[in-house]
Amino acid sequence: MADYLVIVESPAKAKTIGKYLGKKYTVKASMGHVRDLPKSQMGVDTDHNYDPKYITIRGKGPVLKELKSAAKKVKRIYLAADPDREGEAIAWHLAHSLDMDEDSECRVVFNEITKTAIKDAFKHPRKINRDLVDAQQARRILDRLVGYNISPLLWKKVKKGLSAGRVQSIAVKMITDREKEIQRFVPEEYWSIDGTFKSGDELFEAKFYGVDGKKKELQSEDDVKNVLAKLNGEQFDIQKVTKKERKRNPVSPFTTSSLQQEAARKLNFRAKKTMMIAQQLYEGIDIGKEGTIGLITYMRTDSTRISNTAKDDTKNYILSKYGNEYTSKGTRENNKSNNAQDAHEAIRPTTVDKIPKEIKQYLSRDQYRLYKLVWERLVASEMAPAVMDTMSVDLDNNGVLFRATGSKIKFPGFMKVYIEGRDDNKKEEDKYLPDLVEGSQVTKAELEENQHFTQPPPRYTEARLVKTMEELGIGRPSTYAPTLDTIQRRNYVALEDRRFVPTELGEIVLELVVEFFPEILDVEFTAKMENDLDYIEEGRQNWIEIIDEFYQGFEKRLKVAEDEMKEVEIKDEPAGEDCEKCGHEMVYKMGRYGKFMACSNFPECRNTKAIVKDIGVKCPRCSEGNIVERKSKKRRTFFGCDRYPECEFVSWDKPIARKCPKCDGLLVEKKTKKGVHVQCKDCDYKEEPN
Repeated sequence: MADYLVIVESPAKAKTIGKYLGKKYTVKASMGHVRDLPKSQMGVDTDHNYDPKYITIRGKGPVLKELKSAAKKVKRIYLAADPDREGEAIAWHLAHSLDMDEDSECRVVFNEITKTAIKDAFKHPRKINRDLVDAQQARRILDRLVGYNISPLLWKKVKKGLSAGRVQSIAVKMITDREKEIQRFVPEEYWSIDGTFKSGDELFEAKFYGVDGKKKELQSEDDVKNVLAKLNGEQFDIQKVTKKERKRNPVSPFTTSSLQQEAARKLNFRAKKTMMIAQQLYEGIDIGKEGTIGLITYMRTDSTRISNTAKDDTKNYILSKYGNEYTSKGTRENNKSNNAQDAHEAIRPTTVDKIPKEIKQYLSRDQYRLYKLVWERLVASEMAPAVMDTMSVDLDNNGVLFRATGSKIKFPGFMKVYIEGRDDNKKEEDKYLPDLVEGSQVTKAELEENQHFTQPPPRYTEARLVKTMEELGIGRPSTYAPTLDTIQRRNYVALEDRRFVPTELGEIVLELVVEFFPEILDVEFTAKMENDLDYIEEGRQNWIEIIDEFYQGFEKRLKVAEDEMKEVEIKDEPAGEDCEKCGHEMVYKMGRYGKFMACSNFPECRNTKAIVKDIGVKCPRCSEGNIVERKSKKRRTFFGCDRYPECEFVSWDKPIARKCPKCDGLLVEKKTKKGVHVQCKDCDYKEEPN
């Protein structure tokens, strides 16, 4: 019989830890929280110091019964939930449910699930940290006070099923404000002149810069004509050549936010998916003879620090693989935000020796891609800077100045392993310039005039929104993924081409919250609230005082809203066609999986139809139907015949109207990192990306 009971959150984590602890330990999973505020009522006594009413979560009775039974058979219980506020709260609730002394040294924490880390953690158990628990409890109560007071108002005034939360409301406001910026945007005309020049047998490019030594903006076609009229002949004098050497340092190892951003840029992962896969890598993967092992450190952190051991191991790997010149010299200070909680390390591989390609066979495709990203980021962070040779050349013809810039990698340094992604998806390439000398001349080969218009600010991608929220101090690492998921499930925003747009419902709810609860949407107020929660965690603030300070003003606004908020009717949008069953008009409705068409004569007529988009291509299988664009239950776009189920043709790739010139087969658009290229479904024919 085991002497000790260890309780963690998940079965995967229990399996990994159990392997390291031996027969004296029984490891069981609580499956997350066992107690929480009730769903059917507020559960917070606002008249008595905001005392929370916790109950056993529905469905957790059997789990708790099993844990209580196991607890009676052991000498000692250890609570080993995750090393953050949420994990501390889970441990505290478990201690209460199992009648444990919360002042006993029952809490075990570790940042990575490896044999060394687990063994060391169990040598140093501690008491449950009430400051951490209070910080989590304060966030939970704040969100309950907001959600369970505003939501019923929205149900009454707008429609059932709506909700409003602190962080989610700010996210919706940011997306809506950006959309308003785009709508208000007035494009402005501007022009450019791109030149191709020849030096000997070599061609290079330069852009118009200015006139008579001063930078000049080209705002109209007349400006372009005036500049071109000044040119005298084909020869340009090389007026100035500037050569510099520039160092470029690697980025720090991943935080939760930067991991979500980079996984979105490079892997097209949604934030929710990134965190789910990271959780799997943290809790443990079976990698053959070694058994189950945690491959990355804890994935909820905003610290960029790594341990000295990890630093030394990484440098030794770089030294053996790439040589001394690629190893960083001295100590590089990793930047972190002012509100970073430095209790954990950055997200890194538990050991750099687990090289991605060597364990690829044990990982799913997505696990491998995310692990490779984390591994490469750590290795690159401890490598030498890249060295770039940059060159700038000014070309002059009768006072008209063109400027050419170029750069090439002199020493790749960290770039040999990893280069951070960019939001614009442009790849970094060497821009070559010939060896030009001041005082000599080059010949104009071609000048191209181009008209442009300024572009509105871009809509938020998940990566850009997470980055902006982090910079503003809104939310914390663990909140970004669930926040983005919630505002989409509530139909407050939608994703179009991987960018957020507000829905009509989102705009209506936001307008009401702005009018009656402006503090919830105030960025500075929300950021201050996050800092206050940090102060509670650090033992510098009392959680009851923080909540009371918020609730006193909020309660007054709530009473005003109940009296003055007007009812809003959201009319169904006509779909532009009639119901084939009863003849009434079809309208657009929003369901669990997005928009669909339904009969306006509901409930007398319950006819519904999926929304499909004809792409103008005949079905290659039956030749009778048309190919239409559809959405799967997971909101993924696919293409199929509109005669389904008579014809079952489907394709994830978008078919195009012309046929393969090689085999007369079906051509489709294939999306890759390099762009969209056309290829045949039936043979090896392929066209270059456009």
